[in-house]
Amino acid sequence: MTNTSSSTDANHRAGFAAIIGAPNAGKSTLVNALVGSKVSIVTQKVQTTRFPVRGIAIHGDAQIVLVDTPGIFKPRRRLDRAMVKSAWGGAQDADVVVLLIDAAAHIAVHFAPEGTKADAADKRCVEDAEAIIEGLKANNTRAILVLNKIDLLKRDNLLAVADSLFKEGVFDQVFMISAEKGNGVKDLMEALSEKMPLGHWLYPEDQAADAPVRILAAEITREKLFLRVHEELPYACAVVTTDFKDMPDGAARIEQTIFVERDGQRAIVLGKNGQTLKWIGQKAREELMEILDRKVHLFLHVQVNERWSDDRALYAQFGLEFEA
Repeated sequence: MTNTSSSTDANHRAGFAAIIGAPNAGKSTLVNALVGSKVSIVTQKVQTTRFPVRGIAIHGDAQIVLVDTPGIFKPRRRLDRAMVKSAWGGAQDADVVVLLIDAAAHIAVHFAPEGTKADAADKRCVEDAEAIIEGLKANNTRAILVLNKIDLLKRDNLLAVADSLFKEGVFDQVFMISAEKGNGVKDLMEALSEKMPLGHWLYPEDQAADAPVRILAAEITREKLFLRVHEELPYACAVVTTDFKDMPDGAARIEQTIFVERDGQRAIVLGKNGQTLKWIGQKAREELMEILDRKVHLFLHVQVNERWSDDRALYAQFGLEFEA
C-alpha cells in the first residue's frame, strides 16, 4: 500500500491486528475503545458485524490497523458461511491475531458453583470459542488471548479461565480487560504496538477508519434498527445505501433501503403510523451528522425481498465472497 504519512522516521511501525472471537464477545466494543471513536456498530445482537471494519489506532510511533471481523460460529446459511470465511481470512492476513473471549460465559460453563447451570447462550459462546481455538491449532496460528468483561467477575475465577485456555498452546500473551469500561485496554494497546512491523504508516494520521462512507452510513442505520426492534426482528434484514449526494449547501443527501424478508417484518420496522422508522431515521441522522460534521438529509425506505441474502451485489458491497 502506498505510504500516506508524511513521516519517514525509520522507527515507525505499522501493521494489521485481527480481532476474532465468538459472536457477542465484545469485538466491536474493543475496536471502538482502541481507536477512541466509533468505527464499528455495537448492539446487544450477536453476529452484528458482517464485514471486516478497519479501525485505525495510533500508539506512540505505531499505527495499528484493527480488523474487526464477524463473529466465528457454526454457519447455517450462505450469508453465515461468507461471514465466517471473511473472519478467518482477516486472521490469516494479519500481523497479529487477538482472540477475544467472553470470560463470564466460560466461568458460567466450566467454573460455576456445583448445582448451577449455564444458559444456552453461554454454552454456544464457549463452544464457538473452543472451535476457534481448534482452528488456530489447525492453521498453526499464534494469538494473543484477551479475556473480556472482567468487571463482572472475581479474580480467582479469571485466573482459572486464563490458566485453562493458556494450556491450549496457541497463545503468546494473556490480557484481562473490560472493553466497555476501558480496563486493561491501554496495556493491550501497548502490546499490539510493539508487535507491529517496522514501516511507514499506512493511513493519514487523522484517519480513524477504512470503510466507504456509504457502507458506514448503512451500518449506522442498521445499528439503530437493531437497537429499536431487537426483541421482534430477527437477523433477516439488511440496510443498503442506494444514493449519497453532496448538496450545494454542503449537506449530504442519503437514501437507504432496509430489506426484510416478510411483510410482517416490514410492519415491525415501520411501526404504528411510521413512528419506529421515524425514530430509526432520526437517531441514524444525528449520528451521521456528528461523524460527517455536516448537515444530513436521510431518507429511509423499507422493501420486502425474501431472497435479499442471495443478492451477489450485496455481498460485494460488504466485501464478502458469494458462494453458490
